[in-house]
Amino acid sequence: MNTTKKGKISHFFTLLLPILVTQVTLFSMSFFDTIMSGNSSPQDLAGVAIGVSIWTPISTGLTGILVAVTTMVANLNGAKEDNKIAPLVMQALYLAGFLAIFIILVGMFSIQPILNHMNLEPKVHRVALHFIFSLSFGILPLFLYTVLRQFIDGLGKTRTTMIITILSVPINVILNYFLIFGKAGLPRLGGVGSGVASAITYWIIFGLATYIIHSKEPFKSFRIFKNFVPVSIATWKSILKLGIPIGLSIFFEVSVFAVVTLLLSEFDTETIAAHTVAMNFASMLYMVPLSISMALTIAVGYEVGAKQFQNAKEYSKIGLVMALLIASFFGIIIYFFRYDVAGLYTNDSSVQALAGGFLIFAIMFQLFDAFAAPIQGALRGYKDVNVTLLMMILAYWIIALPVGYVLKNTELGAKGYWIGLIVGLSVSAITLTYRLIQLQNQKIKLAKDIA
Repeated sequence: MNTTKKGKISHFFTLLLPILVTQVTLFSMSFFDTIMSGNSSPQDLAGVAIGVSIWTPISTGLTGILVAVTTMVANLNGAKEDNKIAPLVMQALYLAGFLAIFIILVGMFSIQPILNHMNLEPKVHRVALHFIFSLSFGILPLFLYTVLRQFIDGLGKTRTTMIITILSVPINVILNYFLIFGKAGLPRLGGVGSGVASAITYWIIFGLATYIIHSKEPFKSFRIFKNFVPVSIATWKSILKLGIPIGLSIFFEVSVFAVVTLLLSEFDTETIAAHTVAMNFASMLYMVPLSISMALTIAVGYEVGAKQFQNAKEYSKIGLVMALLIASFFGIIIYFFRYDVAGLYTNDSSVQALAGGFLIFAIMFQLFDAFAAPIQGALRGYKDVNVTLLMMILAYWIIALPVGYVLKNTELGAKGYWIGLIVGLSVSAITLTYRLIQLQNQKIKLAKDIA
């Protein structure tokens, strides 16, 4: 890769921009689901929020296991061992199919009891249940697409996944419009319609990725689908050894936000809806540090595979500075336009007022995420994932959630949970930074000693 600082910045931006467009576009499906459901009714918005809060940590945790494919492909590509990539991708596809079937079967028996234990209005309960059921038809293609995306991105061809995703979004929005509001003679499904639309869209994304890998270079030369490869438990173990800590780290991070949403079910529907608005918008802005994180995994992973540890360190610095600058800009935007943002989601004045207050806390979210997310991506490039997992558990489950629960019982009410999450994010940022610096110095010193 590039050796000058200017060359590294240019290369990193080339990697990042398509990933950022892809992540924002993928998230826009949830963004439009939430906005369009909210314009149906507060109950539809709350029901979709509960459904998403159950589905998101599960799906991101399991697909997070498959993120290991990016690191493994990038390492093999950097080490010039491209002949090992196709068998790895096929095994990852088998594993993805197994995980998808597993989660569908578990969901069939667990979703109803979970919702029954929550204090929800009947309509909110119904929307949440049917939303998850509808979305379940898209689990298999989503997991399979995740593997194909990791393969494409691991080769550094991030522009391809950007194009695939961009093509799918208009379809998702149109299906949302028809199914949520009952247009073109279709039944009015409310928030449930957004689940149906997302499931259909996942199939389309998977189909496009399969076609491109099968027919377009440089992917075609890898012959991913040309030869039958029997299941290799050994390869599954190697993917899971790296992927499980990644998946669990993502799960513990994402699930604590979902648990907070579920705990807020003790408050009224307006509070749940306002929290959903603020969290959804904060999550959309999180796509920037997340995209930087993914780009760092590719860039750092390639350099680590090539034993160029000083280059890997420099890419980490570039990503971190970029994330902090963008987060600071977003913080200013949120502060001055928070009520305008809330107005995009709902026309209910009480929900808008509450959401505007919650969005103030999203400013701190952006700053700490700008540290934590990119550093996680860099650590994955080094295949250093076990320590990160322990840090996620400490930050979110041992610190953030208990602090939020205590503060919830004060005059802060629901805002107490947000403060707890911010405390957890700060701990995560500090501990991950220390770990990355420690690891970088170890690798560079080892390389010098060997030389």
